Amino acid sequence: MDEDKVQQTRREQEEQSTAQRAAILGIRYFDMRSFENTVPLLKNLIDIPSMRQNRIVPLVAGNEQQPWQFGVTTQTPQSFIRDMTQSYNTAGHNIAFFLISGSAFKNMLDRYDPVIKVIHDDIKIAQAGDSNTIAEVSKTLNSVGSDEVFDYLIDQADRLGASDIHIENQRTHMRIRMRIDGVLHPVADLENDRYRVILGALASRANISTAAAEAQSGHMQKEITRDGQTHLLNLRVETVPTMYGHDAVLRLFNFDESMLNLDRLGMAANERAVIDEIVSHPRGMVLMVGPTGSGKSTTLYSMINALNDTSRKIITLEDPIEYGITGITQIPINTTGGQSFADGLRSVLRLDPDVVMVGEIRDADTAKTAIQASITGHLVLSSFHANSAAAAFSRMIDLIGVNPIFSSAIRLVIAQRLVRRLDDATKQEYEPDEATKQWVKNVLKDLPASVDKPDLDNFKLWRPVVSELSPFGFKGRIVIMEQMIVGDAIQKFLRGDEAEVHTEIIERSARQQGMVTLLEAGVLAALRGETTLDEINRAI
Repeated sequence: MDEDKVQQTRREQEEQSTAQRAAILGIRYFDMRSFENTVPLLKNLIDIPSMRQNRIVPLVAGNEQQPWQFGVTTQTPQSFIRDMTQSYNTAGHNIAFFLISGSAFKNMLDRYDPVIKVIHDDIKIAQAGDSNTIAEVSKTLNSVGSDEVFDYLIDQADRLGASDIHIENQRTHMRIRMRIDGVLHPVADLENDRYRVILGALASRANISTAAAEAQSGHMQKEITRDGQTHLLNLRVETVPTMYGHDAVLRLFNFDESMLNLDRLGMAANERAVIDEIVSHPRGMVLMVGPTGSGKSTTLYSMINALNDTSRKIITLEDPIEYGITGITQIPINTTGGQSFADGLRSVLRLDPDVVMVGEIRDADTAKTAIQASITGHLVLSSFHANSAAAAFSRMIDLIGVNPIFSSAIRLVIAQRLVRRLDDATKQEYEPDEATKQWVKNVLKDLPASVDKPDLDNFKLWRPVVSELSPFGFKGRIVIMEQMIVGDAIQKFLRGDEAEVHTEIIERSARQQGMVTLLEAGVLAALRGETTLDEINRAI
């Protein structure tokens, strides 16, 4: 059934219900469908606020032969009807009321008080200390109608390429911030009464409670139309009760499968060669480590996309599923509801997969099950929380103990961060001062021989330049990666061959085998003009 027929059926049911209600109340019923768009409007008879508040509309102007006629609804106060009747009778006029449906009332009111479509200015992100821009955006957001403020906020966040919207309650106002290219920016300070509007819309769409006394997670989708193009935006919602109400963070996933591509990660040639080796010989175990928001999921998904063909069965276990990928079996694991990655992994191994991705290794049971899977011909990809590749190795040993099986299973540990990429169209080259030159020399003094070492006596750096298209002089983000290839020298720590096992010793051994650290990789990216030293120090 098409949409028009659905609407007609609903209206017919509403009119029948209204007619039945009129009979019960002992009031005449009037079907407005033939008249609501053509009946002449009687201006200045009742003011618009009174119509809206009392749910009443004028229908026919009276004269000596016929009464003044008004349409009322089941929500019109009886006291208002009595007062009007008395007022008209006192003036010598006859008055009649007819019960009309809610849809008829709305259509008539829209004619008396047409909705004016307001085009609001696009949100601008303020530079540090720019209170005027925040004040302007706050004024705009406070003026957006209650019905559309939530949609407007999401639409603007998508337009700006934000990854998160932070809604934070303060004592005197509600603060809105957006994370763009990994950095949080203040956007607006809203009046407290907007809190209920935004949280109410969020609760109904993401299926969360506004009265909950504990943290909640939800999910919602929104279609965004811009420049004639429509795309589906997925949002993950997290709320937590605070001193002044519920704070919320909305994570935006503007998903496009073509973006999950190893070519788009901007890896150096030597880093890409290591990944390509894993993809071309998919077996063993690969761990991706880094803090929340470091792009671990994107790199893992990009590897899976490179492996995704008709000859392989690929299964993922995720909490929650962030991206839906065609041709892959994706299984949600609700860890807050009592499910575990370990149990899910044991189940999926019966389905004969070639590649398995485990969303996160959080406990010894999951780690051991993943290791067992990786030595039986599968490629197991997973993420793990640690600051560096060596720290991940050390943490894994703490988790499962000295484990010879793990030593033969693990092939690669990748630690990564995301940093903002300079806009090539506006960036500006400059000569660093002596202190900066000395710092760079010191960081890169022990670069492995396998890496092309830049001329550290004569190098330039680049700084961001603000433009209308690049409000901060940056455009997108790039991956800074530290890759620990697990060879015999590293395996010794897992087999128990080495008496002393801690992060510094493991990192020293890995560097002797040619590993480039996160800091070194970041500084090299700055020397190539891809980012700045400030960005590297902020992220690493």
